Amino acid sequence: MPDFSKRSSEEEIMDDLACSGEVVHQTLRELETINALLGGNYVTLDGIRKLVEGRAPGRFRIDDLGCGSGDMLRLIRKWSLKKGLDPELTGLDANPFIIEFARKHTPPECNIRYEAVDILAASFRNRTFDVVTGTLFFHHFSNDQLVSFFRQLKTQTRIGFVINDIHRHWFAYYSIRWLTKFFSKSFMVKYDAPLSVLRAFRKQELVNILQAAGITHYSIQWMWAFRWQVIVRIKE
Repeated sequence: MPDFSKRSSEEEIMDDLACSGEVVHQTLRELETINALLGGNYVTLDGIRKLVEGRAPGRFRIDDLGCGSGDMLRLIRKWSLKKGLDPELTGLDANPFIIEFARKHTPPECNIRYEAVDILAASFRNRTFDVVTGTLFFHHFSNDQLVSFFRQLKTQTRIGFVINDIHRHWFAYYSIRWLTKFFSKSFMVKYDAPLSVLRAFRKQELVNILQAAGITHYSIQWMWAFRWQVIVRIKE
């Protein structure tokens, strides 16, 4: 019986930055489908909307951390065009093989840039952002790592950032375990998907992390399917 009382520290296969080849490609394709079918993409898009609505028109940049196949950035571009916005879009991922996959599967006309970047590297601290997003990304890090990173990110970001991650719950765990067992062709998805729930968050854990990072202007909302939408606004 899994322990849902605290975050698991067990590493996912995806955490190995040397992962490459068809197993990664199949996993990225399936994750794209899972996010689309379970409504997870809306959590990020809605968070961006809440951050930028009512702001004066102008060019701004959106960086997606742990961008994976680039599916979220392509959706952000589609949403932006409908809203009459024209953000500069950049995807960052520490795994260069994943970045290569994203580049190959993003049409040139999307004008999305991809970079292999480790957010924990010292060089990352020199970057500045307007809006930052992370979809199913931050549960890969420990509480201490997140406190340090969020404390740093709030000084690098002009408008704010959106966190779309999992609510650690027994129903979410057993549901995704069952779904991937019968419908996934990727052993990585079958292993990582349930584990990602165990590594995910209860609301108070997110509150504790944000407060320890000195972040005060934020909102946390539960959204389907077992997702937390966290919006951090940078006070200007």
